[in-house]
Amino acid sequence: MNPLDYWNSIAATKTFTTDFKLEIFRARVPRDAQILDVGCGYGRVMAELWADGYRHLTGIDPADNLIRRGQKLFPHLHLVHQNNPAVLDVLNSSVDAVLLCGVLTCIVQDDAQQRLVNEIYRVLKPGGGVYCSDFLLNDDERNLERYHRFAERHGGFGIFELPEGALLRHHAEHHIHRLFADFLPDCYETVIFPTMNGHTSRGFHLMAFKPGPDATAKAKTDMAGHSG
Repeated sequence: MNPLDYWNSIAATKTFTTDFKLEIFRARVPRDAQILDVGCGYGRVMAELWADGYRHLTGIDPADNLIRRGQKLFPHLHLVHQNNPAVLDVLNSSVDAVLLCGVLTCIVQDDAQQRLVNEIYRVLKPGGGVYCSDFLLNDDERNLERYHRFAERHGGFGIFELPEGALLRHHAEHHIHRLFADFLPDCYETVIFPTMNGHTSRGFHLMAFKPGPDATAKAKTDMAGHSG
């Protein structure tokens, strides 16, 4: 099944569960920031930010059925269908913060993931931040079996198929850090969160900043705060 066909087919029924830590984002991004949610789905994270006082929010997603669901659920949000989210229809250095929640898992190839992260870097203002949450590799029997079963077919350990047709990926931590190597790291933590199919998975929250005067000063402040 074409990945986009899958996401359109489940748009009305699935509840996305990738964790979002509002307290991490709120502490680092002011409420007047211009925020872009890449792969916004039906807008659940944007709705949480709106409820917390953020107003300059734009979400994009290639699954038009997910966008339509979000427009019905949250008519006050700016949700936009974009055919190719790997090439963002956004000006250079124009966004204060980018959200990337549960998106990398849907992009299984290294080079495609890196192109998207490079696009995020392009559209962020110097000193702007990216918040990413996604899935990490697990070591339980169910996951290990499918990692091994699909590794040769799809060219990588951690890539697997769901019975209903989706192709997804769980990530090694060193791969995530390599993807965001051009950013200044600010916050990284591992968690356990529920999946959309009723299981649990290891995952992570990451906040990192495009180099610039604000980001450099913030990194120095954070390092000083952690040194004691």
